[in-house]
Amino acid sequence: MSLERFLSQVVPVRQKLYRFAFRLLGNEEDAQDITQDALMKVWGMQEKMAELQNMEAWCMRITRNLALDKIKSRKYRVADELDRAGELPSLQQKSPYAAAEQNDVMQKVHVVINALPEKYRTIIQLRDMDGLSYQEIADILDIDMNDVKVNLHRARKTVREKLQNLQVYGL
Repeated sequence: MSLERFLSQVVPVRQKLYRFAFRLLGNEEDAQDITQDALMKVWGMQEKMAELQNMEAWCMRITRNLALDKIKSRKYRVADELDRAGELPSLQQKSPYAAAEQNDVMQKVHVVINALPEKYRTIIQLRDMDGLSYQEIADILDIDMNDVKVNLHRARKTVREKLQNLQVYGL
């Protein structure tokens, strides 16, 4: 792989790799380290790149594996804040009460998503937060596309049920 190909195909997905690593780790510094390690690993595996169909999915898989290795090696715990990396400022001014209520709801959603098994949490993040297609998720996780759909459905159903229980029963 030439430097030009690396700069044109890999470097543009760097921010997406960072956001993905951040969601898995919950720590900015660790996410930056993992992103850097992933880019170095991609550069080191230049000979494999010619046969790839989806460069972005391959880079995401490398990032995921490195982040999971870090989690396993340090018995790392994901922070309560799921997504500080992708937050966008609000375009409309909200009343303080509406903003506080939305913040409370989002905190509950984050807690419920963080409590999901790793497989469900990852699939929800890739589909609903990063907007990836089912095929891209299947490529990243190296599973069948039907498994992606089934696991995403189960994850969403679990989140919905837990949020309904919180709303109705306060559980």
